[in-house]
Amino acid sequence: MKRFTTALICILLLVIVAQAEIYIKSKIHSDPVSIMGQTQPASDTTSEQWLGDDVSATVTEGMTIIIDLKKNVMLMINHKDRSYVETGLPLDYSKLMPAEMAGMAQAMMKMTVTITPSGQTKTIGSWNCSGYNVALNMMMPMKIQVWATTDVPFDLGRFMEKIQGNVLKAQFRLDDAAAKEMLKIKGLWIASETSIEMMGAKIRVTTEVVEIGKKTPPASVFTVPAGYKKMERFSMQQMQQR
Repeated sequence: MKRFTTALICILLLVIVAQAEIYIKSKIHSDPVSIMGQTQPASDTTSEQWLGDDVSATVTEGMTIIIDLKKNVMLMINHKDRSYVETGLPLDYSKLMPAEMAGMAQAMMKMTVTITPSGQTKTIGSWNCSGYNVALNMMMPMKIQVWATTDVPFDLGRFMEKIQGNVLKAQFRLDDAAAKEMLKIKGLWIASETSIEMMGAKIRVTTEVVEIGKKTPPASVFTVPAGYKKMERFSMQQMQQR
């Protein structure tokens, strides 16, 4: 009986390990900002990223981005209004913009991106990182200081090719050329500082990875919640929120 119990425990442990995914947790801080008489207080949130063999999920406040490599699709889920859009890969963000913005879509997507290695190195947490300076220009100039590491417990090449480019496209609304430039940052972003000047106001957002490990994800993390409405495109209101 004791041998049977020991064997059963070993089997259960193997099942748990087999189901575990790479888990990345980051903290996000936004400084307070005032624009046109509207004041937004400082905020602190977290994001979680789950990486499996053929699927990934990036979960931030109010939004989940799922990439399913088996089906070759991306799902962008808006939890605030319980809706989602589904699109093929590689992502073409312009196809998801509201119909009334069709004339502006291509112009808005033409963001210029310049990546410059800083030549600096830095240890953040337990990760050895290299520095990069990012300059983006579309409707307004944006500067990002990035610290990235190649010291990760997963297939970095596959992550960069299959996941990172599409996630960056969704987050920054990039076209193919801009996304290709962004991928000159080699490795996982461990920390970043984003600075934007808009209408005389300065916006500053920082991110930092605080945990990388293996965990068993919630059963629902790679699926659209029940009752959510499928949309062909984002609405004008959703675009303003993003």
